[in-house]
Amino acid sequence: MDSVSSGKPPERKKLLHSRYGAFLKDAIYGANDGIITTFAVVGGVAGAALSPLIVVILGLANLFADAFSMAASNFLATRSDAGLFEHERNVEEYEIDTVPEREKDEIREILVKKGYSKEDADALTILVTKNRTFWVDLMMSEELGFAPVENTTAWRSSIVTFIAFVVAGFLPLLPYVFRAGGNLFLWSVFSTGITLFLVGSLRTFFTHKNWFL
Repeated sequence: MDSVSSGKPPERKKLLHSRYGAFLKDAIYGANDGIITTFAVVGGVAGAALSPLIVVILGLANLFADAFSMAASNFLATRSDAGLFEHERNVEEYEIDTVPEREKDEIREILVKKGYSKEDADALTILVTKNRTFWVDLMMSEELGFAPVENTTAWRSSIVTFIAFVVAGFLPLLPYVFRAGGNLFLWSVFSTGITLFLVGSLRTFFTHKNWFL
């Protein structure tokens, strides 16, 4: 789709995807967990034939407790990843400073494995090792398999997880909150199914896959 038919210039679309796409995993993870765990509580309490008010109270208590737990766990996990990344980067910088020839050989080996000839790998190694920052970046990604992780991302990831968990997890409770007519549990089943479908289909904004599938 070109920029005219989409209504947005490619630069803006790229900015939106790069800014928000990084949190897609946190949003989907939080939303799916919120839906399923809340519905499990609704099913358990409804199966005990308790009043709709009790279902709402227990559902909300579980919703916010689990949302906080998920967000805190995500925060700690992301901070741990950032700390490990920083440590490994410091080690890589130390090795470049102390044993540069060995590190150059490793760059050369990486380039050869990527399909470059020995001659091209030698020439590229000279260019790569002229830029210390890029040299370290390449070693981190290609030798160790690390992607950059920032400490500031931990707060954003945890907030996204919390909001996604609460918003999506609240929907199975809607029939009990508004006292919809008929069998409230069946309405909750229907609401849960629709929510799961919407969460899955909204991913296509970033993945560009078939929304229905």
